[in-house]
Amino acid sequence: MAYKHTNSKGVTYHLNSKKVVLRGGKEQTIYYFSKDVRPEATDLPDGFSVNENPRNGFLTVKRNK
Repeated sequence: MAYKHTNSKGVTYHLNSKKVVLRGGKEQTIYYFSKDVRPEATDLPDGFSVNENPRNGFLTVKRNK
């Protein structure tokens, strides 16, 4: 089941992930939100949390310390 989050403005976003290759050749997984359901939908990984920008409602995924 994919993770979804409703921000303070009432808009629901779905979490997606994608593997990218950095310039040095290292592979890294990036996480991003979309308003629609996509095939790249994923669960919130362990050790991560969702933060919301209070000014514009933009969501980001942050690694917990």
